[in-house]
Amino acid sequence: MDAPDPNLWRRFLALPMESRPKTILAAFVVSAVCAVLVSSATVILRPIQAANRAAEEEARVEALVRGIPGMSDLLTEVGGSLSTVVVDLERGRAAHDVTPSTLLATLADTSNWTSLDPSQDLAGLGARPDYAQVFLLRDNDRVSLLLLPIAGQGYNGRIEAVLAVRGDMNTIAGVTITRQSETPGLGGRIEEMAWQSSFPGRQIFDDEGTVRFSVARGSASSIHEVDGITGATRTSNAITQIVRFWLGPDGYGPLIAAISRGEF
Repeated sequence: MDAPDPNLWRRFLALPMESRPKTILAAFVVSAVCAVLVSSATVILRPIQAANRAAEEEARVEALVRGIPGMSDLLTEVGGSLSTVVVDLERGRAAHDVTPSTLLATLADTSNWTSLDPSQDLAGLGARPDYAQVFLLRDNDRVSLLLLPIAGQGYNGRIEAVLAVRGDMNTIAGVTITRQSETPGLGGRIEEMAWQSSFPGRQIFDDEGTVRFSVARGSASSIHEVDGITGATRTSNAITQIVRFWLGPDGYGPLIAAISRGEF
């Protein structure tokens, strides 16, 4: 009788194809190789995917902006194209190390969020991202239009929107709702163009610099108000609080102040 081959690998290869050890090891090797390939592809493609998402978001926002009442005429009047920048919200300055393509990865780290206490949290966010991507239009060195993504808790769920502010940093140019789940026929009417068309020309701040914007309980009666939505008091209040939060000191307030001083 021949002595067993001392080489374990050759003994393994000599096993029948249907043998259990050979089947299990082959499945393990194939799984390991596939896992390595998938992980490598994910690492390699992640920057490309992030850049594509950023480009898609910019194109989507520009398309949305052109749907804001009067915005197409405004963009045509001012000329140029929208540019985008990631802002450090606390400083009101462009972020040094965060770009549109790296923003999502940055915000996946919970250390890049600021917890809000109830007195600050007008929009019902719980926590505010430390960085946000904004869009702007320049006339020479002056910002002539600023587009601010805003979000907060509505009556039935999260509301997201883009608010356009003119170069004086006090006059609303328009708004578009990008996400909402409010009650159809009531709060859901915030998506209607007829309601959104009441925003252009409204003033954000009073003479002391306090945010005074609000959704009225009925027809607007001041330069700071837009028309209310009948039967949707909670949604109307949510919009008021969302806008006030994001245009206040814990939101885009430092950025708006920097632009007003000509420092952005």
